[in-house]
Amino acid sequence: MYLEAEDEKILAGEYGETRRKMMEILVALGKVFGAEKMVPITSAQVAGASYKTIGKWGLEWIRSLDARVAVPTVLNPIGMSRDGWREMGIDEEFAAKQLEVIDAYRRLGIKLECTCTPYYLNITRYGDHLAWSESSAVSYANSVIGARTNREGGPSALAAAIIGKTPYYGLHVWENRMPQVIVNVEGAEDLHPDQYGALGYLAGKEVGNRIPLFRGIRPNRDQLKALGAAMAATGAVALYHVEGITPESRVLKERGADLSAIETITISASDVQTLYTVAPVDAVAIGCPHCSEDELDAIAALLKGKKVTKPLFVFAARGVIEANRDAVATIEKSGARVWADTCMVVSPAMERFDAIMVNSGKALAYVPNMCGAKSRIGTLEECVAEAVGKD
Repeated sequence: MYLEAEDEKILAGEYGETRRKMMEILVALGKVFGAEKMVPITSAQVAGASYKTIGKWGLEWIRSLDARVAVPTVLNPIGMSRDGWREMGIDEEFAAKQLEVIDAYRRLGIKLECTCTPYYLNITRYGDHLAWSESSAVSYANSVIGARTNREGGPSALAAAIIGKTPYYGLHVWENRMPQVIVNVEGAEDLHPDQYGALGYLAGKEVGNRIPLFRGIRPNRDQLKALGAAMAATGAVALYHVEGITPESRVLKERGADLSAIETITISASDVQTLYTVAPVDAVAIGCPHCSEDELDAIAALLKGKKVTKPLFVFAARGVIEANRDAVATIEKSGARVWADTCMVVSPAMERFDAIMVNSGKALAYVPNMCGAKSRIGTLEECVAEAVGKD
């Protein structure tokens, strides 16, 4: 793998031991995947931020590092709200360790926005090279924005953030971004606007780690977010195309894609409906991935003048919450809670519930293993109705 002179100096330890270790990680990764060179990145998003997932040894490793990031960098959601952990019922010992994790990342120059939706906070452009970790963020960046990132592990994303570069392989290379399977959606007009996460839940199981091209749907950005997040959870989809909607779908033929030579699968609206079952739940959680401004407005409209009768938790990036205080105030007036920094999947606060209702295909897939609870999916309206109960 070709390294520039400055990269060689970093690898030789001339810029400190931490940078040398980080460059070693990137070079090793590049060699494994046959990267010809390194490519500069415009931003990074680092997973391994919740103490629930990294534990004692992950914290010790982060603490051992002595450098600062070279590009704008944010964290994945952590295990609690930094300013509301007591109200969440988080154990003091866990909270202390989680705050130590945050402080260790702060020392590295990482912005303390803990979110799976960094694209709401920083401008990310078509063609930008990134080093992002969280599966739904990676999917959104590649598919909806047309930026380029592999799904990085926590250490490799942090290494790229500190060096400012990542190996040029995988989805950084245009030729590797071609569709590998076509997904025809039958009866798309019968899909509820909130059922794209459920569609993604089914599609991910079918396509695995291939790059799908969807036909027959015209989703908006929130629906694209839900679709991609679910496919990344039930499959390993880091990039998808929607014909006539996503930016790269419009140039596939010009770039040489032969769509006649790939497999076609079909998913119907009636298939999606089978996921919407009725079962008792103890709590309702919305915001996996974190809510957008439009989603907060929609939740506020549904809750206006009402009171919840069972716990309703809404998760969003701190910056999105601060920019939408009126909607947040309306939501919380109902008795629901809006939390920054964390989410239902990585917070131990959700482990006290036996069954959780969600509006997300990603959460439907992750809640059973990550929270030890049964999961039930509903539309946004159904989730709010469940939380409110009978008027």
